[in-house]
Amino acid sequence: MTDIKERSVLCALPDVRQICFRKGLLYGFSRVFSIPLKTLRGASRSLRVDQFCSVVNISSSLMIELVRGSILPFYDLHGAIRSFVQLLKLRGTVGVVDPSEAAPVIDALTKKNLNLTYILNTHHHHDHTNGNTELKERYGAKVIGSDVDKERIPGIDIYLSDGDKWMFAGHEVQIMATPGVTQGHISFYFPGSAAIFTGDTLFSLSCGKIYEGTPEQMLSSLKKITSLSDDTSIYCGHEYTLDNSKFALSIDPQNKELQSYASHVAQLRNKGLPTVPTTLKMEKACNPFLRTWSMEIRRKLKVAASADDAEALGVIRQAEDNF
Repeated sequence: MTDIKERSVLCALPDVRQICFRKGLLYGFSRVFSIPLKTLRGASRSLRVDQFCSVVNISSSLMIELVRGSILPFYDLHGAIRSFVQLLKLRGTVGVVDPSEAAPVIDALTKKNLNLTYILNTHHHHDHTNGNTELKERYGAKVIGSDVDKERIPGIDIYLSDGDKWMFAGHEVQIMATPGVTQGHISFYFPGSAAIFTGDTLFSLSCGKIYEGTPEQMLSSLKKITSLSDDTSIYCGHEYTLDNSKFALSIDPQNKELQSYASHVAQLRNKGLPTVPTTLKMEKACNPFLRTWSMEIRRKLKVAASADDAEALGVIRQAEDNF
């Protein structure tokens, strides 16, 4: 384990058992709010929960919140105002993942009387980094991002590359290069917690648009993520699952797992509840971008049976872009 481009250690997520979204919190459309997660302290065994309950393995000392801010359509590159910031807290050390703006993060920290230690950026897009400068100036937080994007991430202090890892409180944190959306996109994987922060690479029931990369790069990035254990919790940067489900069903209509999940997603969104985090097991069963081998999907999109998975992914991505 080595220091990463600076003699500094990133404090983040260690071991956990299970957490689940606290029920009954509704999304505000034009105001700042956050959705706290309930941490089950000292759990020694799995709890029976609904099949699609948002469950993640993390340590009893960790808190994760999904923070959503006010309406800033300029910063949403994907055409919808449904962005998340993940707020992490461990024994007094606080990190934030992909702050699209500073205000909702400041509000959440102020309410809890917390200081901000680290800002983690998965990539350089403004809807993931726009809050960097203000948060850094206010709290003195260190900005962490990809070595490839060091010229494009505001205020970056610590540069990370594929395969880099460090230790925090006895827990390993791994950096995975996941290009496709951008050349410098990275994901933050916490193996002791079975949790990964995927930014715009992997969404529930979709993947990111291929702005700077190629279908081959995106396929490789998704394969890295799908090589993890099925119980890995996926924290992506946007709440697009309902729209994604409509496209997924249009090209994979006979998929029973997808039908069931899409119904559950609709119920959650009707109640104003988030679909994040999802699990890798669910995505492997339902996400068309992880099912490029499916003959059903290929027939629907007229992809030759002999086409490789990268070609199929490119066709699926173009079809969703035009959906």
